[in-house]
Amino acid sequence: MNTEASEPRPPKARVLLWADLSYSDMEEIDKAESIPDMERVLRRALRIELPEPRLGILLELYTNTLMFCREQRFSREQTSVLLSIVNNVHQLNTETPLNNMDQCFTYCSELLLCHSVRRPPFSISLFSLEEVNQIIKYLINTYMRHYVLYKYIFTPQMHLDLSLSYTGMPEDTAVEEQASKECVTDAEKETEMEAAEANEQDTASPEILTADTETPNQDPPSKAKLRSIVEKEVKEEMMHLTTQLEKRLQESTDQLNTALTALETSIQSKK
Repeated sequence: MNTEASEPRPPKARVLLWADLSYSDMEEIDKAESIPDMERVLRRALRIELPEPRLGILLELYTNTLMFCREQRFSREQTSVLLSIVNNVHQLNTETPLNNMDQCFTYCSELLLCHSVRRPPFSISLFSLEEVNQIIKYLINTYMRHYVLYKYIFTPQMHLDLSLSYTGMPEDTAVEEQASKECVTDAEKETEMEAAEANEQDTASPEILTADTETPNQDPPSKAKLRSIVEKEVKEEMMHLTTQLEKRLQESTDQLNTALTALETSIQSKK
């Protein structure tokens, strides 16, 4: 099983008219008078089968998009297309745990361009320039601003499996066999010494015998020292990796905020 994370290539922008929501689905949505009614139609039309809390978060994303379309007085065709754009961008975002924010925004821009320029059959003129600006502003302030949260919730978590191997060191089984042989040899020597002392003395101290029998069960000094060194090195390396990861996460967050600020400034300057 391949567990390596790879960054997917964004799909080619295409016309999404009635791709996810049909005309009859839009009729049902227009007739819906409450959020639960909208969610019921969306779950059936988009075939959403997810556990909580993913189900609630995804339905909230789609219903908020529908409410935005109503505020902008978009037609059924425009609403269907915009919901499909949000759906496609979300799928691209959650295909990988890696940071692909630039690809997501580029793909979103290409999809909007594909529905704002009349060039059949490659694109259609469905949104005006002012409507495109409003849509971009809405997506920046909603989905793109919470891009990291959507990725965290809808993508599988990555775990680090660390294994260490040392050249020239015996395996654990070999060390245990050697330790057991040493224990047997020490026990035989102790038996001979006890027999010799029994001929000279009638009694022996039980405390000394107890200490002698417990000594062979202890780990060899070299093995205990090696274990201590390995544990120290692993702990230092894990602390170093944790520091680097936190630094990269902070840099990614700073880049995200900078990109959003630049986009907002660009939109305001165009106005």
